[in-house]
Amino acid sequence: MRKRLLAIPIVLCLAAAVFFTLPSVLDRRMNSVESPAPYPAGQAATRLHDTLFIADLHDDALLWERDLLKRYSYGHSDLPRLLDGRVGLQVFSTVTQSPRGLNYESNGADSDTITLLAMAQRWPRATWNSLLQRALYQAEKLREAAAGSEGRLIQIRTRRDLVDFLQAWSQDPRRLATLLATEGLHPLEGRLENLDRLYDAGFRMAGLTHFFDNEVGGSAHGLNKGGLTPLGRQVVARLEEKSMLIDLAHASRPLMDDVLAMATRPVLVSHGGVEGTCPGTRNLSDRHIRAIAASGGVIGIGYWDTAVCATSVAAIVKAIRYTADLVGVEHVALGSDFNGTIHAPFDVTGLAQLTEGLLGAGFNRNDITAIMGGNVQRLLLASLPAN
Repeated sequence: MRKRLLAIPIVLCLAAAVFFTLPSVLDRRMNSVESPAPYPAGQAATRLHDTLFIADLHDDALLWERDLLKRYSYGHSDLPRLLDGRVGLQVFSTVTQSPRGLNYESNGADSDTITLLAMAQRWPRATWNSLLQRALYQAEKLREAAAGSEGRLIQIRTRRDLVDFLQAWSQDPRRLATLLATEGLHPLEGRLENLDRLYDAGFRMAGLTHFFDNEVGGSAHGLNKGGLTPLGRQVVARLEEKSMLIDLAHASRPLMDDVLAMATRPVLVSHGGVEGTCPGTRNLSDRHIRAIAASGGVIGIGYWDTAVCATSVAAIVKAIRYTADLVGVEHVALGSDFNGTIHAPFDVTGLAQLTEGLLGAGFNRNDITAIMGGNVQRLLLASLPAN
């Protein structure tokens, strides 16, 4: 009996060790690349790439317990690799709930895998049962990274912040602007006033839904896939009042229709694909591409197979070409979904290969400058709060 009692703490310690190391294992396995770095590109593409201001609309690195300021050999991005890739602005999104058995067709809101991830990553206890606290905790992680970056990581909240950053970046591009977004507005927890708390924490972009329907509206992957709820209409109005960008990634088609009918400011899709090159539940129809462009918005093309129907530079470029031909180069952007449990063709240091692909597809220097970051820069300068 004594030996058995002594074995219990050992078993518990081993179980705890497995539990607390599991997030790192999942991170390595689920945020993968088709081939490891380095990612060579031709001389012409490299020369052009080294002149670009690159902006990406979606990265989920805040979900994982990696230090943004340190270089890693796994995952898709961190500050050193973002700077190596010539990225000047990165939107970081917060993930707060993910259903068990996640799929692209039909998910309920009654289960969650982020709770165990939060526990295993030793997030504060308040995050274990509050979606709002999970969003605020990830926002604080970004703020702390910026504070400890010696001026290399700068969080943007206003147009003035961005203007000042761009001036500094033109003198020294070894720095990165960040914008904070939420992937779905379930962290509101059904209360409109919580939008003010997100704004005060630095959020300037809001995806309305993620993989399930919520109190704001329907998801492309939800059970009902409906439009805006009464609360959702209040939320859209408040987002516009606060000059927060509305992101329709993961939105159901009725939800997109409802938002586009009432929006008075540009609307965007941060990361996704288009039906013209890759049919799929969440990929945009030509009608919705045109409507988003008509609002003055941009569409961030993703890098993973469900978005572009392959894991390749060629597939990403094909989706960009289709969208640009349909509505104009000025409405196309990058939306990698790095660190969002995707298998990508490269990590962020491989972006010169995308520049090379765009050159090969017949885009000229001005087109590539716009697609790789100029369009996002223009949108933010027109849409962020003034001060």
